[in-house]
Amino acid sequence: MNLDPASLDWSKGDGLLPAIVQHWRSGTVLMQGWMNPAALQQTLDSGKVTFYSRSKQRLWTKGERSQHWLLLRGVLTDCDRDSLLLRAEPQGPTCHLGSDSCFGAEALQSPGFLDQLDALVAARERERPAGSYTTQLFDGGLRRIAQKVGEEGVETALAAVAQDEAALVGEAADLLFHLTVLLRARGLPLAAAIEELQRRHR
Repeated sequence: MNLDPASLDWSKGDGLLPAIVQHWRSGTVLMQGWMNPAALQQTLDSGKVTFYSRSKQRLWTKGERSQHWLLLRGVLTDCDRDSLLLRAEPQGPTCHLGSDSCFGAEALQSPGFLDQLDALVAARERERPAGSYTTQLFDGGLRRIAQKVGEEGVETALAAVAQDEAALVGEAADLLFHLTVLLRARGLPLAAAIEELQRRHR
């Protein structure tokens, strides 16, 4: 990311620029903070989103206490070069109240929830908590997971032609879940399939 802080217009905000943080995959707005040149430079150098805290009067890296870092994936400036859009990968809830966005659940886009689901599935794969259905799927191996996706696909198709809308929605949700697990079992995020759809649309 070749962005020179000196190329930005810091004069309008007394040395500070508003910095909006957006989820790098879903596009969900996560939070808004303020940056001075040092905060932006530290963000670029460390790969962890760092703000200038007006209350603490110092640089503040998101996650320095909670370890819920915002890993930088990209940065854009607006046309006037006096505000920043940071694309980041959150390593936990962004808001100090425990929500994924400081703007509340209504800020989450539908793909945003799918990203949450994918993150949860990835955590289940790593941690394998006892009693988790997802853990059982991963322990069963790739072939068993693929079999479940096939079963859920058939059940979704049958629900479409022989059952009511509620049943179809339920089966479709089961299919999406098991497909997410299958992709993770192959080391892929669900976003890879979404990005392929976006590529085809373009």
